[in-house]
Amino acid sequence: MSNDAERHIMVVHVPGIDGLCSGCRAWWSLLTPYPCWQVDWAASQQTRSMAAALLGGRA
Repeated sequence: MSNDAERHIMVVHVPGIDGLCSGCRAWWSLLTPYPCWQVDWAASQQTRSMAAALLGGRA
């Protein structure tokens, strides 16, 4: 996946007023606590990309 996909996930999957993921509710009608597994994945991918860029690897 590209960095754009990760950014899109982070923008759409935000905490709702009730503490549930609004992206999961809107897209799949799931009542998932925030942070959902998609936010966890996107955040880990962004962290991995930043670390690789910092250490001189592929970004």
